[in-house]
Amino acid sequence: MTKKFIAAFALIVFVSVVSVVWIARQSTASEVRAFMFPGGMVSRDEMLQTLAEFYQTHQSWSEVDSLFTRGGWGRGFGWQNWGWMHGSNSMMHGMMMNQRIQIADGQGTLVYDSANQNTGSKWTIESLALADAIRVGNQTVGYLLIEGGMMFSRADESRLVQRLNRAAIVAAAIGGGLGLLIAVFLSISLGRPIRELTQAARQIRAGNLSQRVKVHGGDEIGLLAETFNQMAEALEKAEQTRRTMTADIAHELRNPLAIQRAHLEALIDGVYPLSVASLQTILEQNHLLTRLVEDLRTLALAESGQLSLEKTVVGVQKLITRIIDTFQAQATERQIRLSLPDWSKDGIALLEVSGDPIRLEQILGNLLSNALRYTPTGGEIKIGVEDVGEQVKIMVKDSGPGIPEADLPYIFERFYRADRSRSRSEGGSGLGLTIARNLAVAHGGWLEAANSSQGGAVFTLTLPKTQPESRIKLRG
Repeated sequence: MTKKFIAAFALIVFVSVVSVVWIARQSTASEVRAFMFPGGMVSRDEMLQTLAEFYQTHQSWSEVDSLFTRGGWGRGFGWQNWGWMHGSNSMMHGMMMNQRIQIADGQGTLVYDSANQNTGSKWTIESLALADAIRVGNQTVGYLLIEGGMMFSRADESRLVQRLNRAAIVAAAIGGGLGLLIAVFLSISLGRPIRELTQAARQIRAGNLSQRVKVHGGDEIGLLAETFNQMAEALEKAEQTRRTMTADIAHELRNPLAIQRAHLEALIDGVYPLSVASLQTILEQNHLLTRLVEDLRTLALAESGQLSLEKTVVGVQKLITRIIDTFQAQATERQIRLSLPDWSKDGIALLEVSGDPIRLEQILGNLLSNALRYTPTGGEIKIGVEDVGEQVKIMVKDSGPGIPEADLPYIFERFYRADRSRSRSEGGSGLGLTIARNLAVAHGGWLEAANSSQGGAVFTLTLPKTQPESRIKLRG
C-alpha cells in the first residue's frame, strides 16, 4: 500500500512539474519574443538585413536617414509588420533604449548618425573593428555601429530562453524532490494504520480474538479502526459464548445420560428388578433429554430468525386464563395462590395482540414455571395486564426472594441459573427464560426482569397491540 501511495504521489508530482515546466517554457519564449521584437527591442540581424536590402534597392546610402524618420521605416518597402514599428512609429522611436545608431559606407565614411554628429567624417580603425559589416552578396557595402542601450540577436534570445528554461527545470527539480519527500512522509503516515489493521486481522485469523488496534483520529481510517475493534469484540464475545454454550450443553446432557446408563447397568446386573418403576426413572430422564434438545432447537430457530409463527388475533384474557388453568393444579399442590387481573378495569378484557397462540403460551408458561419454582409454599403469584398505547404489558410477579442484583443482567443468558445449587430436575433446562425473550422479540415485543419494591421478582412481557387493519387481515 505504501508503494502504491508513493507511486501515485510521484505520478501526480511528475505530471504537475512537467506541465508547469512546459507551459512556462512556451510562455517564456513567447513573451521574450513579444518583448524583444514586436514590443520595441531591435534585432541586430534584422537591422543588418534591412539595411542591406535598402542599399541593394538604392545602390547608395543617400536618404538612408529616411528609414529613421517618423513614418519612414518600412513604408517605402511595404514591411508594415516589421518588429521595430508600431504603425507610424519610427525605428528610432521603436528601439526605446536610447541607442546611438551610426552607419558608414563601404569605405568607412559616416553617412548617418542618429545623434546628428560628424556626418561625412571618416571612421577610425577602432570604430570599424566594433561595427558590423553590411553585406550584399559577398561585397561589404557598409558598416553598422550601435552604441548604448540594449541590442539582442536571435542567438541572444535563444540563450535567454535556455537560461530561463534551466531555471525552471532547477525549480521543478527542487519542487518535485520536496513533493516526493512529502509524498513518502504522507504515504508512511497513511499506511501505518492500514498496516496495523492488516496485522491485527492476521492475528484474528490465527485465533487471537483479543487483538485490537489503536484508533488514530476521527477520519475514515479512524472509523475503520473503530469498526474493526467492534467487530473483533463481537467475534470474541461470540466465540466465548460458543465455548460456554458447548460446555453447558455437554454438562446438561451428561447428567441424564449418566442416570440412564447407571439404571440400565443396574438392570442388566440384576441390582434393580426389571419392573415398571425401574423403567420409569429411565423414561423420565429420556423426557428430560428430549425437552432439552427441543429447547435447543427452538432457541436456535428463534435466534436465527427462522422460527415460523402462525400469527392470529389473540385475546389477552383468553390467553392468560388458559395458562392459569394449565398451572392451577401445580400451584394448588404447593399451596400457591394465582391472582388474575381485574378484567373489569379500563377495558383490559378487550385487549388483543397479534401472535402465535402456542408460542405466546410458551412464553407465559416459562414465566409461570419459573415463578412457581422460586415462590415458597403459601406464597402468591400475581398476573397483571396494562394497556400502554400501542402495546400491551403482561406482568408476572412472584413473592419469592427475588433475583440477586449481581445475577439480574445475566438471567436471560443460556443455561444461567441464579441458584446454582439447584439440580436439573428442579431448576429446568436453563433455557426457558432465554427462549421466552427470543420468542418475545420474534413477536415484535420484549421481555425484561426486575425486582419488585414489595419483594419478589417481576417479569414484564411487552407485546404490540393488534390494530384494526391488522385484526381484519389476521382474521381474514
